[in-house]
Amino acid sequence: MSLFLIVALPFLGALLPGLMVQAGRRACSITTGLVTLLALTGLLVNAPAVLSGEVQTARLEWLPGLGMNANFFLDPLGLFFAGLILGIGLLIIIYARFYLSREDSMGEFFTYLLLFQGAMVGIVLSDNVLVLLIFWELTSLSSFLLIGYWKHTAEGRQGARMALAVTGMGGLALIGGMLILGNIVGSYDLTEILQNREAIQASPLYLPALILILLGCFTKSAQFPFHFWLPHAMAAPTPVSAYLHSATMVKAGLFLMARLWPVLSGTDAWFYLVGTAGLITMVLGALIAIFKDDLKALLAFSTVSHLGLITMLLGFGTPFAALAAVFHILNHATFKAALFMTAGIVDHEAHTRDIKRLGGLRKLMPVTFVIATVASLSMAGIPLFNGFLSKEMMLEEAVHTTWAGSHWVLPVFVTIGALFSAAYSFRYVAHTFLGPVRDDYPHKPHDPGFGMWAPAAFLCVLVLAIGLMPFLVEPLVFTVAEAVIGGVGEIEEGYHLAIWHGLTPALLMSGIAVVGGLLLLALHRPLDRAWIATPRPEAKAMFDRLMAACVGGARGLTDALHDGALTRYAAIFTVTVVAAGAHAFWTGNLVVADRGGAIPDLVPLVGWALLVVSAAWLALSHRRRLLSLVLVSIVGLVISIGFNYFSAPDLALTQISVEVVTVILLLLALNFLPKTTPVESSVGKRTRDGLIAVVGGLGVGALSYALLVHEFAFETISDFHLENSYKGGGGHNVVNVILVDFRGFDTFGEIIVLGIAALVIYAATEALLSGPVRARLLNWVPDMVRAGDAHPLMMVVATRVMMPVVLMVGFYIFLRGHNEPGGGFIAGLVVAIGVVMQYMASGFAWADRRQRFPYHGIIGAGVLAAGLTGIGAWFAGQPFLTSDFGYARIPPFNEFELATAMAFDLGVFLAVVGAVLLSLESFSRIARRSNEQVSDYAMDIDPSRNEEA
Repeated sequence: MSLFLIVALPFLGALLPGLMVQAGRRACSITTGLVTLLALTGLLVNAPAVLSGEVQTARLEWLPGLGMNANFFLDPLGLFFAGLILGIGLLIIIYARFYLSREDSMGEFFTYLLLFQGAMVGIVLSDNVLVLLIFWELTSLSSFLLIGYWKHTAEGRQGARMALAVTGMGGLALIGGMLILGNIVGSYDLTEILQNREAIQASPLYLPALILILLGCFTKSAQFPFHFWLPHAMAAPTPVSAYLHSATMVKAGLFLMARLWPVLSGTDAWFYLVGTAGLITMVLGALIAIFKDDLKALLAFSTVSHLGLITMLLGFGTPFAALAAVFHILNHATFKAALFMTAGIVDHEAHTRDIKRLGGLRKLMPVTFVIATVASLSMAGIPLFNGFLSKEMMLEEAVHTTWAGSHWVLPVFVTIGALFSAAYSFRYVAHTFLGPVRDDYPHKPHDPGFGMWAPAAFLCVLVLAIGLMPFLVEPLVFTVAEAVIGGVGEIEEGYHLAIWHGLTPALLMSGIAVVGGLLLLALHRPLDRAWIATPRPEAKAMFDRLMAACVGGARGLTDALHDGALTRYAAIFTVTVVAAGAHAFWTGNLVVADRGGAIPDLVPLVGWALLVVSAAWLALSHRRRLLSLVLVSIVGLVISIGFNYFSAPDLALTQISVEVVTVILLLLALNFLPKTTPVESSVGKRTRDGLIAVVGGLGVGALSYALLVHEFAFETISDFHLENSYKGGGGHNVVNVILVDFRGFDTFGEIIVLGIAALVIYAATEALLSGPVRARLLNWVPDMVRAGDAHPLMMVVATRVMMPVVLMVGFYIFLRGHNEPGGGFIAGLVVAIGVVMQYMASGFAWADRRQRFPYHGIIGAGVLAAGLTGIGAWFAGQPFLTSDFGYARIPPFNEFELATAMAFDLGVFLAVVGAVLLSLESFSRIARRSNEQVSDYAMDIDPSRNEEA
């Protein structure tokens, strides 16, 4: 199966749960499970080749100019993590089917879960760091939705915000680090980056890149000091917690450190930053977990500790440590997912996760007890369970690692961490399941149905199988570890995963940890009282204060700069630009003018005079709204004439069409406003604004003059467009070819923005009609006496005659646009003007009743047509929005050109028409709901009167 399809399947499948839930919860969960199973099957199909040494690749040029290509590759490391993500994801889906109550929206939950799953698969299979960063941020966004799934709880909302804030800030740092890394190598492809270890570590930018990348990894994997967000994510439903802690989200940081291990490890900076952060996180997380009374909180801090253990191993930078890290990632995923499932079962059945309200569940929930015990003993590092094997490897590596010249620091602290780990593991079982049966449970507990405990039981079978027969996974673990190492060193020859390696220091340290854990469990009650009484810093409180300070500072700055006055914004912007320009003028080298002046003709002088007079008049009379609109239209008309004078008929047509549409729409808007603008600023402020405007105008004039009197030695891009317009785009109209081909991305973005603007006008109008100003709008009365004939006969007749002519002209302009002045944008404006005139002539209500197509849909159809045209290039192996053209002959017609740009231009046409008419329709809703006279007849005359007469 293609890697593209494996990555895309969860995203495509996310569309199904919301639909299938209508057929029932079982159909919804089965559909979701089938999507994940299909992706897992596709992964396993590629597994034999990957494990035999091949690397599966899939490449697609997306934005080659930016180095952003949708490249994926599947090596043993990617296979290992993708298998965990999809395999455990399938078990989580089964578990969630029986865990979620009927009040929970299962379709919404599984949609978020599949989006999260797809983002994680995208991370581990990406071969381009820019694409990887997109998936990285998608995990933060989708985990935000999952953590905050129970939106009705304050804890859920706060946990989701905290997770998004911390991982989002880390993601920003990661973006910077990855860009530096790609800049050092000269490529953003991971396969290229991983082959340039020497160049990266020799670069002066190595340390900044390392710090930024580690910030992204540490925040995602909850390493100290960013560990606090993960326990607060426990407000999510337990299936989310189990998935997030075992195979996704927090494993993303570990994956990236493992992926970049060949080029970043082996330096003192890597060792001390990664190894020390992991060691502190391991010990601190384990210590806090001992004293947590909430089952999920205990497990959350235990996850923090184990993530620290794996991070520490990766920080050691040796091949054996990398092997131990890979093995523990596998072991941790199995026992931690099972443990969270048992915590969810207890909560689901007993209606509480408070350990102090539990105990004695061994007799009431024997199946759950067995599963929890097996998983807990593995987490504690007890022999015959898989956690013991990787813990022994960690202890063995710590014994042979020197920290700051000391041979005992690491062994002592990792032993303490292992001791704390054993203590909270024993407490999870002892205080929850052992002891006498109580009679004050919130709800009488019992084992759930098979569907809820089966996934956890399956994982416990793996825990036992790996613990008893580690040779089953040895080939996989060694192959993945070799992929992590990437040829930088070799794993110790002759080493095998085994239960017994003899009497070693690691075995002694492990024994001390187990005995010490039992002792701490026996002394838990007095130690708990001491822990509660001991003052200590709370990371969450510090985070809350920091966020409050940031929000307060941002609000103060915002209030100081943004007071709602547009004049203030314009003043700040103008002063900033003038100051920057003045700095450039005084510190730069002013070149003497090398072009002589030219004597202007009469026509440009007249146009210039009209511009100056109308602009000055507008500034003096801007409070008279109707006059201001007339003066603005004069400015636009003169500019369009100027475009035509300088041989730019396309721009002239566009400008004059925009002016007509804008003037009409503004006239309709002004219809509901007073005819004059009140004076709101003092004389002092007006004087200040006038001075700023004069200085800004002089600056712009000086810049224009400097450009006009200097020759430029370099060639302009216009030569390229003129030369390649026909050869590359198939059109003689250079402007249109630029819009639909050379700069198609710009045009595509512009029509989307245009559609959004129209939708915003529509939404704002709807808000006005339902807000506090509704009564004022609906009781609106014109402030001037109007003519009795609201819909004049001559105008109605003229617009009826004009409409087919306008449509024909618009069609003609659209067809000729690729080779002559015209195109979809101008044609859309022309047709929109024709329709607007119908509204003006016969009234809003009359025109609205004859509307056959929703304007929202027209905008959407335009954007969709343009987008599909761009996507069509992919099928020809070309980048998005690459156009093509050819020639065809249909007898008896002459040969004519066919260009894909026409379909793109059609999208522009539809978007423009829809945006203009949706804006118009927004105004019409105000008129139809106000006291405006509404007639069913075009000219306010009932035709039946003539018949009666």
